[in-house]
Amino acid sequence: MEGACVPEGPDLKEMDEEVLWNLINDNRHRISLGVRPCILIPYLRQARVLTEVDEDEILSCHNLTNRCMRTSYMLDLLRSQGRNGAIALLEGLMIHYPSLYTQVTGHKPSTEPSRFSGLIKYSELTEYLIRAVTGMQNELQEARGEAGRMSAQCKSLQSEIGQMMSQEETSRKIQSENGRLQRHLGALQREVAKLKDEKCDLSIRYTVVIEEKSAMSGRLHDLNLQVYQLQSELQSLQKESEIQKQRSLRCNSAPEMPRLQEEVRMLRSQLEKAQMLDPARQDILAQDLAEAIDSQVELAEQLKCYREENENLLKDKEGLLDQKESLSLQVQQLSLDCKMHQQRSTVVQNQMRELQAERDQAYLSRDEAQAMIANILAEKDTLRTQLVELQETVFTMQAHRRPRVQQMSPEKKGVGWDSPTSSSEESPLPPRRRLRRMDAVNPMSLSSFNSESEDVGVSSVRSRNAQPPSPESLRRREEVLYADSSLESADTDSLLDDFVLLPDVEKEDKKVAWLSSSVDSNSVSHSRASAPPFLVRSRPKAIRVNGRVLSISFQGEALLSQLTVVGGNKTGVFVHQVHQGSAAHTVGITPGAQIVEVGCEQNKRALKMVLEDSTLEEATWALGQVTGMCHLSLRPRQADYEALLQQLQTSETSSGDSFYIRVNLSIPAGAGGTMAVSCNDVLHVTNTLPAGADDLWHASRVHPRQLLDLQSGTVPNYYRAQQLLIRAIEDLSFQPKKSQKQDGRVVHQSTHKAVRIVSTGRQGWNPLWVSVENEKSKGTESGPLSPSKSCMTLMPYTLVTPNFPPVCRPVLLLPSVLGRILDKKLASWQGFELCVPEVLSSSEQAARVQRSEILEECEQGENGFYTLRSVDKIMKKGIHCVLPLGMDCVRRLHRFNIFPIIIFIGQSARSARKLRSKLQRHNQSEEQLLACSRSEEPMLDKLPCLYHNMSPDSWCDQTSLLNALRTVIWEEQRRIVWVEPDLW
Repeated sequence: MEGACVPEGPDLKEMDEEVLWNLINDNRHRISLGVRPCILIPYLRQARVLTEVDEDEILSCHNLTNRCMRTSYMLDLLRSQGRNGAIALLEGLMIHYPSLYTQVTGHKPSTEPSRFSGLIKYSELTEYLIRAVTGMQNELQEARGEAGRMSAQCKSLQSEIGQMMSQEETSRKIQSENGRLQRHLGALQREVAKLKDEKCDLSIRYTVVIEEKSAMSGRLHDLNLQVYQLQSELQSLQKESEIQKQRSLRCNSAPEMPRLQEEVRMLRSQLEKAQMLDPARQDILAQDLAEAIDSQVELAEQLKCYREENENLLKDKEGLLDQKESLSLQVQQLSLDCKMHQQRSTVVQNQMRELQAERDQAYLSRDEAQAMIANILAEKDTLRTQLVELQETVFTMQAHRRPRVQQMSPEKKGVGWDSPTSSSEESPLPPRRRLRRMDAVNPMSLSSFNSESEDVGVSSVRSRNAQPPSPESLRRREEVLYADSSLESADTDSLLDDFVLLPDVEKEDKKVAWLSSSVDSNSVSHSRASAPPFLVRSRPKAIRVNGRVLSISFQGEALLSQLTVVGGNKTGVFVHQVHQGSAAHTVGITPGAQIVEVGCEQNKRALKMVLEDSTLEEATWALGQVTGMCHLSLRPRQADYEALLQQLQTSETSSGDSFYIRVNLSIPAGAGGTMAVSCNDVLHVTNTLPAGADDLWHASRVHPRQLLDLQSGTVPNYYRAQQLLIRAIEDLSFQPKKSQKQDGRVVHQSTHKAVRIVSTGRQGWNPLWVSVENEKSKGTESGPLSPSKSCMTLMPYTLVTPNFPPVCRPVLLLPSVLGRILDKKLASWQGFELCVPEVLSSSEQAARVQRSEILEECEQGENGFYTLRSVDKIMKKGIHCVLPLGMDCVRRLHRFNIFPIIIFIGQSARSARKLRSKLQRHNQSEEQLLACSRSEEPMLDKLPCLYHNMSPDSWCDQTSLLNALRTVIWEEQRRIVWVEPDLW
């Protein structure tokens, strides 16, 4: 317990350094929590165990974010001072923290001079103790004043608590009143429901009464009609009776009197009966009249209601009419817009038709031009054939006229057209095979081309439809292109067979080489003499149309002296200038054509180099390798070429190159103005062949979060950087590892990474080299072609591509021993979740392994595997997945476009001691952690992506380490992920 007295132990002056520091390290946690460095530093400065620099570093360092970290760092500095540091620390605790001193040493604190070690003189110690006592008294007064303020604040808080209690009582009363009102409201609601039910019943009864009233009114109407009929009948009978009386009085006839009297009696009896019924009928009629008046009043009220409803309906009608008018206006506006869009679409369709007509006309013009060229070539071949026939006739006539000249030896007579070993009689001149043009466009094939539009090869090469080509057409077109390019070497051989190539004849005494040519399979083979000496100008191979790629063969000796090129891997390599009178100019090569492929023959082997995606430097090197017969594949792209020239003129770009590289060595700034780069820097190369620099590239640094170029300059090109890499590796191999000890700490001379060893892998090719295909020539056997600049497998630069992950990236902590300790702690934070293994059956395991979805097998438990599905499930939540795995999972995740954040926490003996307690809880030791760190650090260079390396001095305990990790993860999430191609 704090403050308890501990039995006296041995004197501190008699203890050894290791014993003192073991005593302090055992209580390091208490000292870190209970000591304020600003209080102890004056005494430690007085004892000369800390300097002013140490004081500034402890109190002002940004990495030390709290008091515990500053105290711990102060203890580390005192540890470097040895025994004096320990004694000075304990004496400072004895003065300023007596209770803590008792807990650490077991001695009672005392300010007697004999209890001090003598690091400070007696007068200085007295002055310091007086200042310390004065400071403590001031602190005591401040503490008392603070206690008074706290007591006043406590009283105010108690009064506030009393007010809160009264308010709480009031709120309880209000709540009870509210409950009562709610109950009363419920009762009223129930009564309202009952009244609503009664109202519903009354409305039903009222409806029944109204129906009965309507029936009674109908019945009253019928009775009124009957009364009216009876009254009308009574009046008619009275009139008739009066008429009869008059007649009876006039006639006074005796026989009619009895009959009339009888009728009068009958009428009187009927009248009496009618008079007897009148009062009842009158009552009924009066009652019916009253009911009719009531119904009339009700009908008047209903009529009034109907009129009000009619007025409301009229108002609604007016509002609807207004809405109708606004909608009609909108409809009219939309109809006008629709008409305008229709007119625009009509105009666009007309323009499309015109463009299609122009395109068809251009196709026809092209076909006519090709047909005209074919006709001219055919006529030219015919004329040449006639010329050769005439020459053969002349030679035959000369042979018959001068038979003796043919018998003379070639040494005495000079150059002759007969065989040097036989006479004309023994070996007559064989007939000369006619020259014919190979791969030329036949006019008949052009006419048949228009009719046979359904042919697969023709339709895939030339299309006249307005719609874009279908995927099937594109596939057929690629097959035709690849088939033609694969037969290029065979076409070259047939070209040499079908044409006669003669050497230059300068003197008459030179010997003329005899050439033989093979005839077609349908013709008979004949031996013949060579061509006349004045036919030394050979005709080049005809241009062959392969879709949009033109294959041209010509004599390409010193090809770079015949033409110049511009462009690069981004835009393509274009022919820029063609020198007048050169072989390239003779075959019709013009500026604006993209060089897709170049083929030549070296050391009796066919060499083919693909330049479609090559840089300007590699294209220039490849064209410089051409000797002898050259085969170029060109693609006409005049619009792209003009756009590139415009960009070069306006200085928007310096070339057509654009790619990103990762530097694998540290290059200092050179005397020629080269830019200083470090290992693992990412550069954007924009020109591989700048003017005036044959072995330099123009490149720029890349912004870590955006694809923006920052500082630009020149760096050594690939082959010069390869030599620098080899030299740096040799220097590191012969340089001994040295370390020096300062103040008890081991400090390495260089912590900066110098090189990164990366080779071309098993495939033996480099993505930054031009694609070279080396094939054996027919009938020849020679050693393999070894072009310059391609014998080394070490890569100073590696090609990288940018990736922008849209969601939170997984987190992988290394070394794995420390990562397993920090994974659970990191996963407990918000925004992080630990990857959980899945239990799979044998069949599921086999299926997942086949799909490469299993990342790693779990060490604990049977059939537990970390799978891609569990990682993807956590990433879909928008949080970071903490991976308790090794480095082998990185490449598997990259195959599914998942790019984890890789953080390597550097370790030293000092940093390992800070994690001693954590390692012991997980049955690990400091030696195992250091061994794991040393074994996994070299493997980081083989990863295809960048990683973050945390130095051991950037953290002091587990809390600061986790905070630093969180900051690093937040920064890495915002960065661009640069990924290298998988060379293995």
